[in-house]
Amino acid sequence: MRLTVFGASGRTGRPLVEQALDRGHEVVAFVRSAPKFGVEADALTVVEGDAYTGEGVEEAVIGADAVVSVLGQTGDGPDDLLTVAGDHIVEAMTDAGVTRFVTLVGAGVREEGESVTLSGRVMGTLLKVLARSVLEDAEEHVRRVRSTDLDYTVVRAPRLVDGEGTGDYRAGDIDLGFESVARADVARFVLDCIEDERYVGAMPKVGAA
Repeated sequence: MRLTVFGASGRTGRPLVEQALDRGHEVVAFVRSAPKFGVEADALTVVEGDAYTGEGVEEAVIGADAVVSVLGQTGDGPDDLLTVAGDHIVEAMTDAGVTRFVTLVGAGVREEGESVTLSGRVMGTLLKVLARSVLEDAEEHVRRVRSTDLDYTVVRAPRLVDGEGTGDYRAGDIDLGFESVARADVARFVLDCIEDERYVGAMPKVGAA
């Protein structure tokens, strides 16, 4: 399978790319700077560009069987990164006839009517106070993705931490609060969703096993 990964050089993107290669997939890694990426493999193609401006996005998407976005907000980045970059990705996918899309956002993004634990409600309140622009960007990105005809999966994760992880995870309609999950385990879940066609048209949460 040919996978295009946006945010490939990030702390979640790198383990995602490495695991995808280990699983025998062909990977197109979309990065801002190829020399800084530092991953090499025969099945890896690196495309330089800027998802926020749209530069290079179409090139990266052409020929993909599935597209993954693990883009994340940074302190000095634009407040609407996920929304704007997501629009460029969706447009390029539509033009290229690619339909499978998996995107990663924070667990603070809610589905209408879903039940939330007390700790989840507290976390949601804190996000609205401390990181309102990040939350609103993710919510708008998800709203736009869900309005498309793509075979999307919106993966929602709590606080992400580095490390190898446990090699396992909990996923689906699970309770999440102040817990954390390893980026490597989130990457495993994303790849499982793609390989097994899990949660198409859904917004599963993922947490530590």
